[in-house]
Amino acid sequence: MNQDRLTPSEDDAITDAAAHWCMRLHAEDCTAAERVAFSQWLAADPRHAGEYQAMLEIWQTADLLPRTHNVVELKPQRRTQPRNWRPFASAAAIALLALPLAGWVGWEQGWLPSSYQHFETGDQLQQVQLSDGSTVELNLNSELRYLNYKDERRVTLIRGEAFFKVTHDSNHPFIVRAGNGQTRVTGTQFNVWKYEDQVKVTLVEGSVLVSSGDNDGGYRLGPGMQASYHQGDFEPSLAQSNDYGNALAWRSGKLVLDNLSLRQALPVINRYLNKPLLLADDNAARIRISGIYNTREVARLVDTLPKVLPVYLTRSKDGSTVLNRIVPPPSRG
Repeated sequence: MNQDRLTPSEDDAITDAAAHWCMRLHAEDCTAAERVAFSQWLAADPRHAGEYQAMLEIWQTADLLPRTHNVVELKPQRRTQPRNWRPFASAAAIALLALPLAGWVGWEQGWLPSSYQHFETGDQLQQVQLSDGSTVELNLNSELRYLNYKDERRVTLIRGEAFFKVTHDSNHPFIVRAGNGQTRVTGTQFNVWKYEDQVKVTLVEGSVLVSSGDNDGGYRLGPGMQASYHQGDFEPSLAQSNDYGNALAWRSGKLVLDNLSLRQALPVINRYLNKPLLLADDNAARIRISGIYNTREVARLVDTLPKVLPVYLTRSKDGSTVLNRIVPPPSRG
């Protein structure tokens, strides 16, 4: 992460993560794996420790955090940037809202959310309801956080895929942050897919405004349109989908590959694998694939690829599977 000035979305991402860890580390069901993940997050950037410590102090000042044996206490960290009120909000929200005056002032000023929700799926699809009445369907291995502020409803899709049915509220926009961009709506139905630094938004009903990076503007989508972007893209790529149902087939447990090149298909396939498939070269990347597969059995697809495509499998040094194109023998005559 860049050690210079943070963009608003980067600052919010650190704040949301610090809020999440502050709550999880004080929960009775916090697992050893979560504590390892927290340590990794803490070591990833020096700003993380400072943000977490600030959140922890607010919670403890409110005296609403239980003292448990597995909580990580940090030494005070010097912050390199002045702190405004909003970054305090995420971690302190639930604690401060228990104090009527502080909670009311914080909500009225737009500093504090009225609710915080966190959802994570494993090998099962899940439908959840947000505190504003919106519903979200989560694909396998997906994770998101939701905070409800006075001036906006904010979701961070950390990983995976989600289908949103947003309760209409023209004065209270619904914003989904994924990767380095965001999707802004007031009430509609749309799908957001995220894998590594790639994001794709598919609109089903209504309209959404999609932007990449921290641009103030964005591009408005109509039903059936898709917007895609990668980390660092100045603007998203737009496309009209004739059959956006393929992008939503996961809701029925299906993965649909409709004449895609392996370069296009691998991010979709890898989303369901523990270790990603790799391409040996551009020759392999240009091979096209079609088919309908069960999302819970995508790992089996890997073993069948040599039976349906002109490829053979090898292993990289780290154990990942590599797809190599079978070169046909030269023609005679």
